[in-house]
Amino acid sequence: MAELVLSALLPVLFDKLASTTLKTIARNKGIDAEVAKLQESLKDIQDVLTDASQKEITNQSVKRWLHDLQHLAYDIDDMLDKLATEAMDREFNRESEVITSKVRKLIPSCCKSFSQRSRMHDKLDVITTRLQDLVKDRTSLGLRVEKETGPRNINRTLQTCVFDPSSIVGRKTEKDTLVQQLLAGEPCDQNFSIVPIFGMGGIGKTTLARLLYDEKQVKDHFELKAWVCVSDEFDSFRISKEIFEAMTKLNKEFTNFNLLQEALRDHLMGKRFMLVLDDIWSELYADWETLVRPFYTCAPGSKIIITTRKDQLVKQLVYNPLNKQLQSLSDDDALSLVALNALGVNNFDSHLSLKPYAEGIVKKCGGLPLALIALGRLLRTKIDKIEHWKEVLNSEIWRLKDGGGILPALRLSYHDLSAPLKQLFAYCSLFPKDFLFDKEELVLLWMAEGFLHQASASATEEHLGHEYFNELLSKSFFQHAPNSESLFVMHDLMNDLATYVASEFYVRFGNETEKNIRASMLEKYRHMSFVREEHVAYKKFQVFERATSLRTFFVTFVGVVDIWQHCYLSNKILVDLLPKLQLLRVLCLRGFQISEGLDSIGTLKHLRYLNLSHTKITHLPESVCDLYNLETLIVFSCRRLTKLPSSFLKLKKLRHLDIRDTPLLDKMPLGISELKNLQTLSKIIIGCESRFELAKLKVFKNLCGKISIVGLDKVQSTRHAQEANFSQKRLSELEVVWSDKPYDSRNEILEKDILNKLKPCNEHLTQLKIVSYGGSDFPSWIGDPLFLHLKHVSLRDCKRCTSLPPLGQLLLLKELFIEGLYGVEIVGLELLGVGGAFPSLEILSFKDMLGWKKWSANAKVFPHLKQLLISNCPSLVEVTLQGLPTLNVLKLYGCPNLVEVSLGAIPSLNALKMIKCDSGVLRRMVEVASSVTKLDISLISGLNDVVWRGVIEHLEAVEELKIAACDEIRYLWESETVASKVLMSLRKLEVFSCGNLVSLGEKDWDNRGSNNLISLRMLEVFGCDNMERCSCPNGVETLRVEHCSSITAISLPMGEQKLKSLKVYDCKKLLDREWRGQKIPMLEYVWIQGLTNLKSIIELNYLVHLTKLRIEDCESLESFPGDELPSLTSLKSLTILSCPCMGACFPLGVWPPNLCSLSLGKLKKPISEWGTQKFPASTKLIL
Repeated sequence: MAELVLSALLPVLFDKLASTTLKTIARNKGIDAEVAKLQESLKDIQDVLTDASQKEITNQSVKRWLHDLQHLAYDIDDMLDKLATEAMDREFNRESEVITSKVRKLIPSCCKSFSQRSRMHDKLDVITTRLQDLVKDRTSLGLRVEKETGPRNINRTLQTCVFDPSSIVGRKTEKDTLVQQLLAGEPCDQNFSIVPIFGMGGIGKTTLARLLYDEKQVKDHFELKAWVCVSDEFDSFRISKEIFEAMTKLNKEFTNFNLLQEALRDHLMGKRFMLVLDDIWSELYADWETLVRPFYTCAPGSKIIITTRKDQLVKQLVYNPLNKQLQSLSDDDALSLVALNALGVNNFDSHLSLKPYAEGIVKKCGGLPLALIALGRLLRTKIDKIEHWKEVLNSEIWRLKDGGGILPALRLSYHDLSAPLKQLFAYCSLFPKDFLFDKEELVLLWMAEGFLHQASASATEEHLGHEYFNELLSKSFFQHAPNSESLFVMHDLMNDLATYVASEFYVRFGNETEKNIRASMLEKYRHMSFVREEHVAYKKFQVFERATSLRTFFVTFVGVVDIWQHCYLSNKILVDLLPKLQLLRVLCLRGFQISEGLDSIGTLKHLRYLNLSHTKITHLPESVCDLYNLETLIVFSCRRLTKLPSSFLKLKKLRHLDIRDTPLLDKMPLGISELKNLQTLSKIIIGCESRFELAKLKVFKNLCGKISIVGLDKVQSTRHAQEANFSQKRLSELEVVWSDKPYDSRNEILEKDILNKLKPCNEHLTQLKIVSYGGSDFPSWIGDPLFLHLKHVSLRDCKRCTSLPPLGQLLLLKELFIEGLYGVEIVGLELLGVGGAFPSLEILSFKDMLGWKKWSANAKVFPHLKQLLISNCPSLVEVTLQGLPTLNVLKLYGCPNLVEVSLGAIPSLNALKMIKCDSGVLRRMVEVASSVTKLDISLISGLNDVVWRGVIEHLEAVEELKIAACDEIRYLWESETVASKVLMSLRKLEVFSCGNLVSLGEKDWDNRGSNNLISLRMLEVFGCDNMERCSCPNGVETLRVEHCSSITAISLPMGEQKLKSLKVYDCKKLLDREWRGQKIPMLEYVWIQGLTNLKSIIELNYLVHLTKLRIEDCESLESFPGDELPSLTSLKSLTILSCPCMGACFPLGVWPPNLCSLSLGKLKKPISEWGTQKFPASTKLIL
């Protein structure tokens, strides 16, 4: 399969050799005769490539011959590129001389030409000799001239990112069994259990996990969900970080693993979650133990789905003997899967002549879904060509012994690809397993490498790249990444296939390949990638000083990008190594903490693609403008970038400039309007004094994709907006931004006219954002139903607007955000438009609408609305909506005057959150939303004991209840018995800063050991200054009482209790007697701090499950049962700090046998009197 580069590269070489530009260059250098001979020899080679591509499968000599040709083709392409680049260099120098009238200070041009001509003759002689030798060898290898079969048609079947369950065959039984296992509350030692899906590669483990993940029953059952790809390296920090981000929807920086796990533990407390850990390879049980530490506080019934090929891992982790290895598909199911992918139906009834061949293919695939899908899609365009089905069935590839461990079916699929597609797929061998890649970025990389050179005048290289990508996607070489609409991934087996066919031209440099790099191979490598690490040293890459033919220097990463992770690249790599790699076409250094050392990049004259995103650069060096071949420049999220080079006009070939998320960049570079090839210009900064006028956008006739226009208040004429000609630009996302300067100094009519003239083409727009617009209403095109693809609209800080556009007529609109429109008083028909409205809307948000008073809508609106947010609308009085059948989340913040609320039935409402609202609204909401499982209320006016007890009568389904800053409540219920009749589903109760709360129940104090609230698992009380006592029901597993300055008693459960985690913090009046005699055998985690009256603690010797004990700032604590410590066999962490009265009984010199961390300080006995201490060998001691 070594012909892949040759078949794709030779047409490129012929185009270059035949070009008028190269012929002129060759004549000027006196090498036109040699170039002609080169072209003739390459034609001789091309004539036998078809025969060679067949014979290389079984003939190693042909394979080596093709490899030598590939290297030579690369060298020829590099030589031609160098000739063209030198010509551009001379052209720009001539232009510079004319502009600056400077005298050339270099050597005489005649000497220079002679020197260059001599060097070029030498190179051509070497290349011609090598090529002629290879032409001679074709005869001895028996290669024949064969007719070309003609170009393959590109399969333009597009796939959506929506996962289609109907495309799955033969897994119903497995799916149904696993769904029942996920929903069942099977007994286990901890609150979560493991559901394994294990089997060989390509068997369909991830596909089955995706089916489960998207199953409606499963979605409704679990409160939190996350999907994390683990991959080869079991990095507990990365995995935990991705779980945290998926569960919390927060991107928070963590530098300490312990803090990360504590934050994750706190978030999971009392919540039922489902986690998918996909593609686990590690079999070390210690890895697993570390990862799951935060999970033990979750609600019972939580599940972790793992997919793995490692049955040993499953045996170590899984306690359910019913879990069996995922088996291959039956022959009937396998045949249906081939039919579905080849014919679009699940049988061969209409194509009986093909069925025998399909049955033979099925037997050879061994029931592996991945192989069956790949071959089915290979045959999709050959339905009426029996000979093709026969060729696949009888191919030599099935009989190959040396297949590199690659499934023959996948090799067959690859072998059937056109030459360009083979080359594009092999390029993806640079990606590590489970690497998530973006379609747009990959196309730009292919273009930079010269793989898309066949684009015609009517189709750009980018367009061709998208077609090629879609074909590889449709043939299953790529897959949609789970849980993402925009990213893609390769199956592990496809990644192995790409690595196998890429051969010696590509290297994925890492810890393993570092050991196996051979000096003889360095000069042959053309493409190299490496995984980003925290510190990348020069020593590791020093060997690549000899890789002078390298075209690609590309950094990758594993998992989701963590923008907080700091990664450092040795400055010597920038200064010493990169200048030696003069043939680089792709340079990607994204995510490194780079701020200097970039001057050397300007010497890389062949560079087409430069990615410095997420770095710390403040500016780009002027030398970047010497990169005449540069097509793509990405400085996305370079948040310290303040300016771009002043000689930008020299980058004549630049097509894509991504400067999004660069808040300090406030000027466009001079001369950018001269770059007429630009297709991507993601941020446009309108400047004063003609620095950059909006009208200059007219020169960018191919502008497309995402654009943000900043500074529209500086546009002085509608003519400029009209000349920008936005209606002819294929924009997918448009953001228009005015400044927030006072409206008195702005021209309302002018701003409306400008916005009207900026109307984009309606065929492509999917996202529209309008910020700080100064008109009182919007142009008619905003809300025009002809914008059929518009999915996201945001209107923000348009403070002068008094009415809203008819956005309800946008058929595909899914997300609508309206914020800071102070002048709007009534929202009604003008937003809805005529007839049914918002047929696809799922998320609706109103925020900071200071003048808004009334909202009304009829029954035909919002049929699919899932989330509704109304925030900081202090004037809102009335909301009348006739039913929201699919609403799942409702949030009302800062609406103190809202008293008239009529929403009809809300049967699907799951989460209700209210802050700074009236208690009457709360009561009406819970009356019409009996399905609510999560209720979060804060600062509710008028919410006293009487009103609250009327509210809880409607909370039968509530599982999580949070009450904060409701100062009129003194008791949450009359008694626990009464509460259990209405709060029958309650699992988690949080009470924060309720200043007058005395206790949870008015008559609960005699109910020690009560088991009425049988479902309650987590109880948290925080900052309730008047709370005197707290009674903990038996079923509670997690209890936290903090900053309750008046509390004197905490009644812990007696007898059959389940308490695992206990934290009592800053409760200064808590009486010592409340702790005496308490026995809580299931405790795993104890944190006691700031209890000034505490003199002794609970007994320890029966706490066999205790893993962490922390005691701090207990100034009266006198005794500690140090003699009981050796019995705490599970204790890993012990902290005792600032307990100055703790007597001579501690420490005694004996410690828990498995202690890992011990922190001691500010105790009564000085260290000098401790005597001999027998610390466990693995203990980390902090004094």
